[in-house]
Formats: sequence, C-alpha cells, structure tokens
Amino acid sequence: MIRGAMATVCTLWLGAALVAQSAEGWLDRPLTSWNEPPRPLPRGMPAGETVTEMAIRCDLRIRRGTPAEGALADNGWLPYLHVDRQIVQGDVEIVGGMAEADGMCRPTEFNVFVFVGGRLAGTLSPLLMSSRTDGSIGAVRLAADGTISAEFARFLDKDALCCPSSRVSVRYRIERRGSESVVVPVSIQALR
Repeated sequence: MIRGAMATVCTLWLGAALVAQSAEGWLDRPLTSWNEPPRPLPRGMPAGETVTEMAIRCDLRIRRGTPAEGALADNGWLPYLHVDRQIVQGDVEIVGGMAEADGMCRPTEFNVFVFVGGRLAGTLSPLLMSSRTDGSIGAVRLAADGTISAEFARFLDKDALCCPSSRVSVRYRIERRGSESVVVPVSIQALR
C-alpha cells in the first residue's frame, strides 16, 4: 500500500471547488483537470509557525522578485525556487510555494504554481504535497512549445524515504482563453 502523508486524504481549496483526493487517487486514475478559471490563488495555511518564522528558521528569504513570487507571499505561502532553479519562459513562470517545512527545512505542505502573464493558471498537483512521500513532485520542465512535464515519486510501504519504487511523468498544456490561461494535465506515463 502507498505510504506517507499523501496516502491520507488531503484537501486544498482551488477556486470554487474543494478537492479531496489522495496521491494514489489522482496519479492512478485517468487525468481530469482541477484547474478551472476563474480561480483565486489558494491561501497557504501554516499549522504551526508563521511563514516568516519558517523563513528565519530555515534561513530562507521570502522571495518577491517576480509578480508570481509576490502573489504567493501575499497569500500566505513561502515562495521558493523548485529544485533550486527559476523556471521562466516568455510570460510563463513556475514557482514553488510552501506553507510548512520539516525539521530539515524540506517542504511538507507545498505545491508548484504556474503563472501566465503574472496571473495564476493553476497548480501541477490537485493537492498539497510533502517531500519524500508518495505523489511528491520532482523535476519540472517547461518546453519551448509551452508544454510542461513534471515527475512524481511513487512510494510503496517497503521503500526507503530516499528511494521511491517508481516515478511517473505528467504532461500539461497551457490553454490560453482570452485573458485567462489554464494548466491542463494531458497525459501520464510511468518512467520506472
């Protein structure tokens, strides 16, 4: 059976819908879109310390260098460079946002947000993730044609926290609908 916090039911407010799923659910079923415009940026909901306290403890600065980082910070998230790099191409920016971190400062309540023209186009997961658990996101790539791919870890009960049994890749396209853009998942593929 799948292990970790993501195997339990998680909730995340996305626009007008409350999504309740497990990592096992969304990665093991046919993909459906959870990003529907118009949607407000969900609020980060830290359970223990504030985002400012977490930034101090983890020796992180609250990033506000781009409109996307500023929007996340203004909505209770600690913006961070996912996999330690800025992902920007044209008017598309992909940035991580965490609401909590563990004792080693790994994100434990986080998502990866896609902004187009400075406006939220969606998230790469329909729910909050936690590092080193089933369904946690790894590498994210933004292709020249505007498509996005993201790898997600798949853990089994027997797996060590460092080493998921497998990974899957989810591909997304950005649909531009007038002044609104939306990130739509289009395919999922097992990598190993």
